[in-house]
Amino acid sequence: MSETTVPISAAAAGDFRIAGDLPVARLGYGSMQLPGANAFGPTRDAENARRVLRRAVELGVTLIDTADAYGPEVAETLIGEALSPYPDELVVATKGGFVRGSRGEWIVNGQPEHLRAAVRGSLRRLRMDRIDLYQLHRVDPHVPLADQIGALAELRDEGLILHIGLSEVTVDQLREAERIAPIVTVQNRYNLADRSSEELVRHTAERGIGFIPWFPLATGGLTHPTGPLGAMAQRTGASPSQLALAWLLQHSPNILPIPGTASAAHLEENVLAAELELSAGDVAILDGAA
Repeated sequence: MSETTVPISAAAAGDFRIAGDLPVARLGYGSMQLPGANAFGPTRDAENARRVLRRAVELGVTLIDTADAYGPEVAETLIGEALSPYPDELVVATKGGFVRGSRGEWIVNGQPEHLRAAVRGSLRRLRMDRIDLYQLHRVDPHVPLADQIGALAELRDEGLILHIGLSEVTVDQLREAERIAPIVTVQNRYNLADRSSEELVRHTAERGIGFIPWFPLATGGLTHPTGPLGAMAQRTGASPSQLALAWLLQHSPNILPIPGTASAAHLEENVLAAELELSAGDVAILDGAA
C-alpha cells in the first residue's frame, strides 16, 4: 500500500470520551510489538518503528497504548522519539506495575514506591509533563489494592497523572478500586476467541468506563476456511483481522481496540476496519462463534 494514497482514517470508527473529557478515535494502536519477541529486548528496526508510530497518527489514531515493561523501556522511548512534541488530540496511555526478569519474565510489582518511580520514568521516556491515562498493569496480590491505587491517586493529585486505568481485573476489583479513586478505563484480554471478560465489558459500558481489549486480533480456529470467520472473509473480501476488529467495535460502544503491529502495511489494513460495517446477520454469526 502507498502511504500517500490510502484514504483511510481511524476516525471512521467513531469516538469515545475517556472520563468524559478525553475524546479518542475508538480504533487505537498498541505498541507491544515494537520491541523484540514477547515485548522483550531492543527493537529490530528503530527507524521503522518510529515510522509506524508516525503513520498511525497520520491515519487518525488518537489513542496509543504502551507500558514501561515493553522492552523494558523500549516502546516508551520510541514513542517519545517519534511523536514528541505531541499533537493536541493524541492520548498516549501507558502502564506500570510489571518489571522484567533477565530472561524476559513478567514480574508483578505494585509496591507504591515502585509505582511512583515508574511514573516518573515513563514521563522522562515519553517526554511528557503529565500522563493523560496511567494504568496499573497488574494488581499485585501481595500489596493491598488500596495502597496501589492510593499511590496512583497521589500522583494524580501531584499533577503527574490525569486519569487512572486498570488492566486484567475482575468486576469486584474494579469496584474496590473505584472506592479509592475514579477509574476511567479497564484493559483486559478480550477478542472473538476469548470472551471471558464479557461481564466486565457489560459492567464498564453501563458505567461509561472505556474497555480496552488487549490481544484483539486473536481468533483461534475461527479463521479456518470452513469456520465462520474464514467463510465470512472469503464472502466479504475483508481480512479476518478486519472482521475481528469490526466485531469488537460493533459489540459495545465503549470498546477501544488497540491492535499492534510493526508493519505500516498491516497498520493500514487494521485501520481500514474502522470503515467496515458488519450486517446484523454477520454480527449474529460472530456472536455465536466463540
